Amino acid sequence: MTQGSILITGATSGIGRALALVYAEPGTALALTGRDTERLKQVRAECESRGANVMAEILDVQDSQPLADWIERVDAWSPISLAIANAGITTGTGIGRTRESRDAATRIIRTNVLGVMNTVIPVVDRMTPRGRGQIAMVGSLAGYRGLPYLPAYSASKAAVSVYAEALRAQLVGTGIAVSLIAPGSVATPKKAQFRLSQPLEISPERAARIIRRGLARRARVIAFPRVLYYSSRLLPYLPGRLVDRILARVKADLPE
Repeated sequence: MTQGSILITGATSGIGRALALVYAEPGTALALTGRDTERLKQVRAECESRGANVMAEILDVQDSQPLADWIERVDAWSPISLAIANAGITTGTGIGRTRESRDAATRIIRTNVLGVMNTVIPVVDRMTPRGRGQIAMVGSLAGYRGLPYLPAYSASKAAVSVYAEALRAQLVGTGIAVSLIAPGSVATPKKAQFRLSQPLEISPERAARIIRRGLARRARVIAFPRVLYYSSRLLPYLPGRLVDRILARVKADLPE
């Protein structure tokens, strides 16, 4: 395991699971965590069947100390060379729910923002003395312009985007690369419950391949599909009232 380990949070479903499988190959050391015991067992078994060495643990990224303790154990097992802070949850508005509940919004921020920081900070502490490593954080195209049916989620991903930018600048010269992953719609099991038009939706497997290629280049931003990325970047420069009216017409019914 001289190349070090690859740590992935939220590895039991969606993009996290697909990333675990796309990196699973003979000799690779994978450190996987998630909240679902049975699904984590399944992912671990699939990765090991492909020849990977796997260390897996049931954890909630909101719990900072247990997560930090596990990261310390992973690094002792095989020094972390790549950490992908992927764990995240989604909520939004829907029929009969024109506002998000306070509890739902709070869980979004604790998981999507604090969970990323809880993962990244102890990893940076271990990579810095070695002078090498790579950190990736999963944001979203929704982080570039708040969506009225995903207010807390959009805010959380905007925070991840800014945090990645700040950390990248902070780590200049340390040998540690920082990448922001900003997907559009990916066909995860959770997304199957959404009643919402999701243009250019792609599979988790394709998303994982795109992400792996971007991380191999140590890309600063890995955003896809490109047409939606450029559209998202353009929106802030359009008249705000016009964009608000257009987005307000989108009909969405999302589970809380």
